[in-house]
This record gives sequence, structure tokens and C-alpha cells, in this order.
Amino acid sequence: MEQPTVTVSSLNHAFGQGTLRKPVLTEINLKIYPGEIIILAGPSGSGKTTLLSLIGGLRSVQAGSLKVLGKELQGIGKHQMTKVRNQIGFIFQHNNLLKCLSAAGNVRMSLKLHPEIPKREYRQRVTAILESVGLGDKIDSYPAFLSGGQQQRVAIARALVAQPKLVLADEPTAALDSKTGRDIVDAIQRLAKETNCSVLLVTHDNRISDIADRIIQIEDGRIK
Repeated sequence: MEQPTVTVSSLNHAFGQGTLRKPVLTEINLKIYPGEIIILAGPSGSGKTTLLSLIGGLRSVQAGSLKVLGKELQGIGKHQMTKVRNQIGFIFQHNNLLKCLSAAGNVRMSLKLHPEIPKREYRQRVTAILESVGLGDKIDSYPAFLSGGQQQRVAIARALVAQPKLVLADEPTAALDSKTGRDIVDAIQRLAKETNCSVLLVTHDNRISDIADRIIQIEDGRIK
């Protein structure tokens, strides 16, 4: 049996201190396997984004166990945490592209986190991934000259160019019309299957639920 990409055991998380302490996640148990696409669904405030940010190493684990790519994140040091984060592809609702860089430049930024990838491969990798998301003719275009959907495709290319073993996507289709949103998730699905990468996708968008191998419902901080 393949080792899980992510293993969450008895994970609890709260915001605030003392009498203001508010539990956000309670006794979360979850395994995500290589090549699996999981949608995390649930109402606003149910804890979806908090869980995603814990798995992505963007928040510290308070209680319970959380293993990502074989590393325990509970009590992990900053340097080790950065190493784990660099192996994860992030796709957010707001694409956070650098306006001063072309599409190719934005994607190349991601490769710079990976000293094991030789610089001579950058151009070929960047070109190939942008072509695979349908932006072969926009490689040298700047974000200001790209539509919202094209910018989000650049963000997907940036997240996937280094072939991460885990991609975390938070509402990647929220700002897009249904046709563009469908194209975006199809691109994520295709690239994930090609590279045997695990995808955890937070969404309210029922129109894209068919790409999931599993849909996990979370409500009031608990997995149903």
C-alpha cells in the first residue's frame, strides 16, 4: 500500500485564549493518498480554510498529529517547515501574481525554491507547463494584459511547475465564470493525474464536484 501524502490524526485547533478561546477544528482524522483528488466542502466558517492552512504549514499545529510528505508538522522547526512548504503547490482564489513579471517570470519564481532543478531546465519547464494550461501564446504577457481566467491558469502553472506531490487549492474557481472555472479544474485534474500528485481542494462550487475521488464534508469543525 502506498504511503499517504497527508495523515491527520486527532487534530484540534482553536483561535483565541482563555475565555475567548473558540474551537475551530475538533478531532479531525483524514488520509490523502498519492494521485487522489479530494474536495473539502462545507458552509462558511466550518473550518475548511483553517484545515487547508494547517496542512500547508501556514499555521502551527496546536494539538494532534499532522504528517505531510512523511514529516510530522507538530512541533516542527521553521527551517524544516519551509522545506515542507516548498514541496507543496498552492492555488488561491486571489492569484497573487507579481504584476512586474510576465507569465513565464511568475512561473519561474516557483522553480527558484528548488535548488535540485538545474537552471538550464527552467525555460523548457516553464514553456511546457504554460502550454499545458493553454497559455502557450501568452508566455511573455504581463498579468495586466491577461483575463481573470488566464491569470488563474498562470497561478496553476506556477503551483505545478516543480511537480509537487501535494497541491492545496482554496476556492480556485470562486472569481471565475462557470466555463472558465470548469477549464481551470480540468487543468488541475489532468496535471494531477499525470504526475500522481494529491490535490485537496476547498470549494463551494457544486458544478466541479465530479472531478473528486472523494468529497469530505466538514461542519462546525468536524468531519461528517
